[in-house]
Amino acid sequence: MGGKVIIVSAPSGAGKSTIVKHLINITDFQLEFSVSATSRAMRENEENGKDYFFMSIDDFKNKVEEKEFLEWEEVYKNHYYGTLKSEVKRIIQTQDKNVIFDVDVAGGLSIKRFYKENALSLYIQPPSIEELEKRLKNRNQDDAEAINRRIRKAKHEITYARRFDKIIINDDLNTALKEAEQAVRNFLLK
Repeated sequence: MGGKVIIVSAPSGAGKSTIVKHLINITDFQLEFSVSATSRAMRENEENGKDYFFMSIDDFKNKVEEKEFLEWEEVYKNHYYGTLKSEVKRIIQTQDKNVIFDVDVAGGLSIKRFYKENALSLYIQPPSIEELEKRLKNRNQDDAEAINRRIRKAKHEITYARRFDKIIINDDLNTALKEAEQAVRNFLLK
């Protein structure tokens, strides 16, 4: 059963993490979350190896030079994010499961190019930029400058939505969860 790849991408605040958690809880999908690596500081309530593999900028750059990443990007200045090849290999070969990714748009498109038809790419789109901004403010995780930076990035990322296999507009969470579940079910049964 294992070995297929589910990519979930979206602008920050669009609901991709909520959708990923929902999909992981569907036991017959046999999904395991691919933990990304990052050079950003650990936030309160985050755990190394569970939320991210936290590393220094130098360690991250060394892994880039050693070609240890499936994909990576400097999302914001000195904030690198990437998918370690070893993490994907562990899930597919050791666990015999399907891999699910919660990645930004550029990372999602890179992973799709690598896995081609063995990957399903889902783009979670907010109903509007205004709603996205409201959600980011309500999360209380970022200051105004960081929210503005995320909104600018979201406006750019939305232009790539059509390059994904399926776009799910997260206007109503229950509807978005059902759409994502059905898309994954159809893909895994192919």
